[in-house]
Amino acid sequence: MQLTSPAFAHEGLIPARYTCDGDNVNPPLVIAGVPEQAVSLVLIMDDPDVPKQLRPDGMWDHWVVFNISPQTREIAENSEPAGVHGLGTGNNLEYSGPCPPDREHRYFFKLYALDCKLDLPQGTGKAAVEQAMAGHILAQARLMGRYNRPR
Repeated sequence: MQLTSPAFAHEGLIPARYTCDGDNVNPPLVIAGVPEQAVSLVLIMDDPDVPKQLRPDGMWDHWVVFNISPQTREIAENSEPAGVHGLGTGNNLEYSGPCPPDREHRYFFKLYALDCKLDLPQGTGKAAVEQAMAGHILAQARLMGRYNRPR
């Protein structure tokens, strides 16, 4: 399975348009190679580079969406995928773009194909979503982008 974006290359710089310094809209994403037996997709975007004094776990969850149709092949710029929206660290139910407080951070867009739908309500946090996914992941893909705020 592959997850790519026409807006930036894997390990490349995320354009400011998709951050708190721009329009704070999601970048376009392209999905390929979803297993035929997939019942649902999960999309998580997180930042593992948060200063420990701000968040002891060093993690900030920007976007959590589950029970996305496995027929989904793209998520257009500035659009939320149809599915159940989980709760991000900033109490957001929709995309919240990169906004690093200190230096360049890495942002991981993670896509999972599952053999089931998750029986979880809207607003479920990433940890509970990941726990529910355990044992149900058929395939996964990752796209990482980097961003540093202008100083």
